[in-house]
Amino acid sequence: MADASSQTGKSLAGVDRRPGRLKEFWSYFSENRGAVFGLYVFAAFLIVAVFAPLLAPYDPSTQFRGHTLQPPVWQAGGEWAFPLGTDAVGRDMLSRLIHGARFSFFVGIVVVVVAASGGIVVGLLAGFAPKWLDTLIMRLMDIILAFPSLLLALVLVAVLGPTLLNAMIAIALVLQPHYVRLTRASVLAERSKDYVVASRVAGAGRARLMFITVLPNCLAPIIVQAALSFSTAILDAAALGFLGMGAQPPTPEWGTMLADAREFVLRAWWVVTFPGLAILITVLAINLMGDGLRDALDPKLKRS
Repeated sequence: MADASSQTGKSLAGVDRRPGRLKEFWSYFSENRGAVFGLYVFAAFLIVAVFAPLLAPYDPSTQFRGHTLQPPVWQAGGEWAFPLGTDAVGRDMLSRLIHGARFSFFVGIVVVVVAASGGIVVGLLAGFAPKWLDTLIMRLMDIILAFPSLLLALVLVAVLGPTLLNAMIAIALVLQPHYVRLTRASVLAERSKDYVVASRVAGAGRARLMFITVLPNCLAPIIVQAALSFSTAILDAAALGFLGMGAQPPTPEWGTMLADAREFVLRAWWVVTFPGLAILITVLAINLMGDGLRDALDPKLKRS
């Protein structure tokens, strides 16, 4: 009975600590005004991406041939039917921007999940591997990092084919070495600590040591890296789309929209400005949020 009651007490204490940790995290995070602003902007874009079919006034591919290159509503010749104007074939800019948020966030989520999953596993293996295997893995990561990331992504997409899926695969492969190096460094810092030695002495296997004992204590820097990689993925996807190696027309992806609008820069500023602003605001918000996550999750940066 005593053992059962003590176990229950421990579990309740663990439950009680969780709200306290969340409150502490939010306390440090909210001290950074820019991070809170970035979080609100990110949440707003996320809501727009999720409910894009309900929020967009038109289908993003619908062409209104009688309204090609119509300016925004506040400019002479604009109409409330198309608040942000139309593109060269008469498609509503607002609808395409709203649906573009869905594509950009989809790219960011898929790239971060794939890159982080593979990078964490490889980093854990490198941190617990023999010296020769660790050296081999890290030299391979160094070779990948030696190439300019966008150039390497371009080469991979050229080999795989210019589609949005292949662009996501290429960007994930390019970002993966960052997770490998970060995870390995965290593992090397943790594996010599007392709790890891105690688990090993108690008979824990290597898989349990890696994924149950060590990994949870390495997640803070990985979460920060994931937030920053999200913005990098959106930027790289937009760059590949702009170069014609990512999403293909008529997909309403922000980079592809910029590529389609290049020839109209001087006579229809809105077809270039609004997709560029969408990319700028989204990436800025995510980077600000990433700074706040770093401040809240890194104990060295917390003020006593």
